[in-house]
Amino acid sequence: MVRLPLTPREIEQGKNLGALLRRARGERTILDIALEAGLSPETLRKIETGRVATPAFSTIAAIAAVLDLSLDSIWSSMNDAEPDRAAGLSDRRLLRR
Repeated sequence: MVRLPLTPREIEQGKNLGALLRRARGERTILDIALEAGLSPETLRKIETGRVATPAFSTIAAIAAVLDLSLDSIWSSMNDAEPDRAAGLSDRRLLRR
């Protein structure tokens, strides 16, 4: 299987997602969040740094559940140039709507 290169938009969305997750994680460690979400710390690190710009939906959903993030807000923030404002970040966390 040949994987197509990511578009500039997909790369930007991945960076927005990573930044949002880093902020939502707050003081908790990558290890704590990754283990609770059922994935490796390296996978979470790659998502947070934008090196994995298009993680699987199930991966995002698992992280969102651990961080108590709304999937709607995550989607909005991935598609906005200013993820904080789009996601309604409050007190470094997204609140479920």
